[in-house]
Parts: sequence; C-alpha cells; structure tokens
Amino acid sequence: MQYPAILLVALLGLGILAQWFAWRVRVPSILPLLVFGFAVGNLGWIETDKLFGQELLFAVVSLAVAVVLFEGGLSLKFGELRDTAKAIFRLVTVGVLIAWGLSTLFAHWILELNWAMAALLGAILVVSGPTVIVPILRQVQPTRRFGGAAKWEGIVNDPVGAVLAVLVFQAVLAGETASVVPSTIKALALTVLVGVVAGVAAFLFILELLRRHWIPDYLQNGFSLAVVLVSFAVSNVLAHESGLITVTLLGILLANQKTVSIRHIVEFKENLRTLLIGSLFIVLSSRLSIADLRSVGWQGLVFLAALLVVVRPVTVALSTFRTKLTGRERIVLGWLAPRGIVAAAVSSLFAIGLAQSDAVSAETKAQAELLAPIVFLVIVGTVAVYGLTVGPLARWLGLATPNPQGIIFGGAGPFVRQLAKAIQDEDFPVLLVDTNYRNLSAARMAGLPTCDASILSEYVLEEVELGGIGRLMALTANDEVNALAGREFIEHFGRANVYQVVPVAGATERREKISQHHQARLLFAQEATVGELNARVSGGATIKKTKLTEEFGWDQFREMYGAHAMLLCAVEGSSQLLINTVDQPLKPKQGQTLISLVKAMPEEKEQQTPAKAPPQESATE
Repeated sequence: MQYPAILLVALLGLGILAQWFAWRVRVPSILPLLVFGFAVGNLGWIETDKLFGQELLFAVVSLAVAVVLFEGGLSLKFGELRDTAKAIFRLVTVGVLIAWGLSTLFAHWILELNWAMAALLGAILVVSGPTVIVPILRQVQPTRRFGGAAKWEGIVNDPVGAVLAVLVFQAVLAGETASVVPSTIKALALTVLVGVVAGVAAFLFILELLRRHWIPDYLQNGFSLAVVLVSFAVSNVLAHESGLITVTLLGILLANQKTVSIRHIVEFKENLRTLLIGSLFIVLSSRLSIADLRSVGWQGLVFLAALLVVVRPVTVALSTFRTKLTGRERIVLGWLAPRGIVAAAVSSLFAIGLAQSDAVSAETKAQAELLAPIVFLVIVGTVAVYGLTVGPLARWLGLATPNPQGIIFGGAGPFVRQLAKAIQDEDFPVLLVDTNYRNLSAARMAGLPTCDASILSEYVLEEVELGGIGRLMALTANDEVNALAGREFIEHFGRANVYQVVPVAGATERREKISQHHQARLLFAQEATVGELNARVSGGATIKKTKLTEEFGWDQFREMYGAHAMLLCAVEGSSQLLINTVDQPLKPKQGQTLISLVKAMPEEKEQQTPAKAPPQESATE
C-alpha cells in the first residue's frame, strides 16, 4: 500500500470492523482482530515496518499499551476486593512466580529452548491484561465476586509480569556474570519504587488540579491523557518499564477516590481503548508470516496444551489454597488466563533487541526468532479456548448467566410490583430498588426481592449482586431520576437494555420535557407515564398473562380487552423476555405469552368486591 493516509485509515477501519463482527457472532474480539491482521499482513496490503519504522512502531505500541493499562486500572474498584483480596494478592505474587517457573520448565523440555530463552518466554507468558480479560468477562456475564477477582488478577498481573520479563531480558543480555543476580534485584527494587512513586505523584497532581477547578472541562480528557503518557515516559527513563506500574496504579487510585468525578475521563478512555486495541492487534499480527508459525512446529501445540491443562490450574490451585474463593470459583479461575497485547508487544520488542545485541550467543539469537511466533500461537490458542469454553463452564457451575434476561426496577410502586411479580412468576430474576418504606414493605409481602437504596447510588452498581439481571426499567415518579438512572446503567447493560417510563409532557413541552439524548428507551406506549400506569391500577386494571394460540390470537385478544389494553412484555419460549417499547413495538405471535395491563372485566370486578358479611350472632350461654 503506497499511501500512508490510506494505511492508517485501513488500520482503524479494520479494527472497528473486527470488533463489530466479534460482537455480532459473540466471540472474543481479539480472535477476528488477529485473523484480520495476519491476513492483510501476509497478503502484503499492510506493511507497518515500512510506514513507521521499527523504532517508531514500538514507541507507538508502548504508549498505546500505557493507555490501555490506565483504562484497565480505572475499571478496578476496591469494593471488589472485600472477599478476594487475599486470593488476588497471592495470584499476582506467588502465582506469577509459580506460572513463570512451570512455563520455563515446559519451554525448555518441549520447545527445546536453552534455559535463558525458556526463562524469558515463561516471563512473557505470565501476563494477561484488560485487552483480553475484559471482553471475555463481558461475554460470560459472571457473578460480581468472581468477575471482580478475575478482572483484578488479569489487569494487575500485566505490569507485574511485564516487569518480570524485562528483568529476565536484562539478565539474558548481561550473560553469565556474577553480578547478574544482585543487579537484577537492584533493578527490580528500582522499577517498583519508581513506578509506585510516579503513580502516586501523578495521581495527586491530577486530583489537586481537578479539585481546584484549574483545568476547564473541555481540556480535562486531553489533560489526563497527557499526564498518563508523560508519567509513563518519565518513569521508563528513570527505570526501564516502570511506566507500566505507574499508569496502572494511577488508574486504580483515580477510580477509587471520592473527591472529584472522573466519569467523563473514564468514558473518553474507554472509547480511546476501543480504537487502540483494534489497531494494535492488527499491526502486531500483520508482522507475523506463515513461515514464522510453521517454524514453531507441533511442539508449539504441545506447549500450548501444557499451559492450559497444567500451568494455569496448578498456579490457581496453589495460590488460592485456603482463601475465601469457593471451589467452583477456583475451578473457573483455573481455566481463565488469556494472553493479550502486552505479551505480543513485549515478545516482538525482545526479539528485535536480542537479534541486534552482540552480548548473546548465536544460539540465543536463533531461538529469539521463535519468541513472537510462539507468543502469538499462545495468544490465539488461549483466547480461542478460553473464550469459547469458559462461558459454558461458568454457567454450568452457576457463576454466570447467558444473555441475562432479569430486570432491575427503579421504583416499587403499585404498578411496578404487579409487573415484577408477573415477570418473576415466569422464572426471570427481578430486583426492586426504592427508598420508600411502604413500597418496599409491600413488595416484600408479595415475595419480591428488594433493595433499600436510590437507583442512582454507587451502592447498587458496586455492591448489589446482579447475577442474572441484564436490564433496567426506570419507573420512579421522577422523570429526571429515571433519565439519570438510564445514563448510569447504559455503561453496564448497553443502551439496548436500558428503559425508562415515558416522561410527562407539560403544556410548554419544549421547556419541560427531558432532552432526547438524556433519555433511555421509552417503555410500553407513548401515553404510558407513571401517573397513567398507577391510575389504571388504582382504577382496577390488572396485569394479565395470556398465551396466544391458533384459536386465540392477537386479534381475539384485542377484541376481548379492547384498544385500551396496554401490551407490556412477551415471553417467547422458556428463556426470552421481550420488552414492548415506543421505538420498537412488539408484534405478538402464536406461542408467545403476553403480559399486559388490562381493565378488569365485569365478572372480575364482582370477584374483587368482597361479599357483604352476614351479621354476627351473639353468643349465648
């Protein structure tokens, strides 16, 4: 490709296309990204080395990895560590050493690498990272505790493993000298110290400027990005690869402080991460040829199998022994260790460094050429195996829900209680969130699970177990609260699964109605405001469930209950709950069970009116 502008546009376009395709077919996004990159690279459509040059290419890759790790740190909450802190600490310390040692042994025995190169490969393959663990967890939809533990380990062990790999790389370059061990220990201490100090300093710097409002809103995203990149670069100058620790710690500290709001920064970094991940994986995989993969041979597949069935399960079993993780959580965690962008970037960088070094032997240089192919084989293999199997395993063990159909309700008024009860009776999880004691008490009396909190509180998102729940219905009496709740939950459930009741339109609609971009999807029908729904219930209307058959279809239903009947939901099969919305009204069909709000029939009203009790006779002795 002759035109740099076209090449850059192609990288971005292919990255987004691959991630969209992964979303459509429900596979981890890294798989189509690697396939796309490998294909265009071997077809000669993209030649990144000619465009960037190796030095510039890996400088760009390093900065992009810094942004990805910072964004990963922003997703980590200390509340997720309540019951799993001990297990996670062990996994990112003792577990890293166990995985390194076992991987080194198998690399030496199976791949026949010398001990130096085996140790380097083992260190590289310790890392996982947010680029692979977060998409897999998003697809699996695990329980809160298990998902938090897997996310914390996957993100924190990225800088830990990368630092370990750098130290081993430096030891390989130093050769067999008496000063290797002391110098390595000194480098480790310096790297950790610089990373922690720089991370805390960058955090305090950002926090103080934001707290004092010295940075205008429109500059805060760019300012935070600049601080991340500058702190990363400065840390690396002071101590090699300490920048990975700096940016990860910076993200974690910002995510858990309560002084200033950083929601806009988080959203910006999430969007930036999507572009970077797509481009990075395509760039790195495009540099890999078919001949490189063939050079690995059958030993590469055996090595991959050893990582899957021996290294990871043994690492988790030993690291989490006598922790609060349950046996089921340990089993699934032992089957979840995908490798990602850090492993790919570090392996490619080390291969070039060893090839250009005069301090290593010819044997080591020859084996260094196998680093990138082996690592990419492990990336593809682990993502494919874990991405396709960890979901079924987690669901079988009760740690995940496929396509969660349950609903969290904002509000617990009379209409909400009836609707939630009807949905719960169809075996879909529900949770009613309200601060009104009478509403919550009535809901509990009806057998409905409740939460005494505001639907806008951090407590609901961070503390309440939402296993099996994947949708929100905001049905409070306050339209502004409903709109805010929708914006809050879009990040967690996706815009397609967040609903709110229709806002009330006043006489001066343009002035009083909530702006469209602040609204979630509108429920049921254009006239279905909270006041209208509760008024119908107070007037005797009830929630009805009707199974449509060949003899009694939608036309017969409308004929029986009239045009005033309001269709709310429909149950299709045994596991699909369809929501009626203003933008996409349901089209009822045979076999569905309709959940509707209908006026009581005359005979039903008679049944609802208690019969007059006969006069009580006086007792005689």
